[in-house]
Amino acid sequence: MQDRTASEIMSCPVISAKKNAYARDIAIEFVTEQYSGMPVTESDGSVIGIVSEIDILQATNEGHELATTTAAEIMTKDVATATPDTPMTEMIKIMKNFHVIRLPIVEGGKLVGVVSRRDIIRSMIEPEFMSNK
Repeated sequence: MQDRTASEIMSCPVISAKKNAYARDIAIEFVTEQYSGMPVTESDGSVIGIVSEIDILQATNEGHELATTTAAEIMTKDVATATPDTPMTEMIKIMKNFHVIRLPIVEGGKLVGVVSRRDIIRSMIEPEFMSNK
């Protein structure tokens, strides 16, 4: 297996939420764009948290109204991140140790991309299928 770096496999540009974004709007993004999580950033692009599907579910389970609950209220603040030059093998270790599906990729403290488990798996396989138009 070639140990590619985050910059080679990350998704970018990446959508992030501001801390005052409503959980309902984030949930709509999850459903319409098929995301399972979203970084929360300051206006300068620095990562301050992440909202995942489980954060949304937990908020509703605790009786919070998604239309009035903000990202800042439900986000996970201790966010595991990687840099563009982080090797795939290291990202896998981070994902396993932190029990996360995706890693925000930061450079100079600013969000530049996201690597998900699916991105890593996709980079490891040579698909035997192709689209013919």
